[in-house]
Amino acid sequence: MAKKKSGDDGGDVKKPRKKGGGGKLSRSETVTVRLDPKLRFAAELAARKHRRTLSSFIEWTVSEGVGRVAVGFNPNETAEIVASRVWDIDEADRFVKLASSFPHLLTHDEEILWKLICEKQNLWMFSDDKKTKFRVEKNPDRINLIPLRNVLGDFRRYIDGELSKQEMLDFDRNISAVSSSLEQIENRKK
Repeated sequence: MAKKKSGDDGGDVKKPRKKGGGGKLSRSETVTVRLDPKLRFAAELAARKHRRTLSSFIEWTVSEGVGRVAVGFNPNETAEIVASRVWDIDEADRFVKLASSFPHLLTHDEEILWKLICEKQNLWMFSDDKKTKFRVEKNPDRINLIPLRNVLGDFRRYIDGELSKQEMLDFDRNISAVSSSLEQIENRKK
């Protein structure tokens, strides 16, 4: 039997929670997975054997799998290796690396997004590169990612049909203004 604290009347008293001292830190992301009942049961048994929760077991299994499945152009380019090559905390940077290095891994919507980025390359390329006719597809390292980072979400909205043609034209003008401002800053540094 549990010891009673002085002043404890036996009722359930909830302690007020302490407020955290900062933003919520998340070490992982939530993914919803559908499993056949028999597969789920088998996974639960395997998780028990490993003394893991089902969630932890699934995460471990996926981690093992990405190290084995070849997704690149060479048989030794596993999903884990490709991910390490293209990973960046910024979505725009990560997308450009993936699209330029492993275009066969793009979804249909991502192919449209990449084509849109390439068609509007004059908005991303550094001024010196515009003169020499570099192409984004062949020289992704020459993309000025700052304006692209700011508008990637708008590009996705455009592809999803959420931006009108007029909004897209306004969008082009805004990007041009950002790009020219950045070029002026670069030129002052020289």
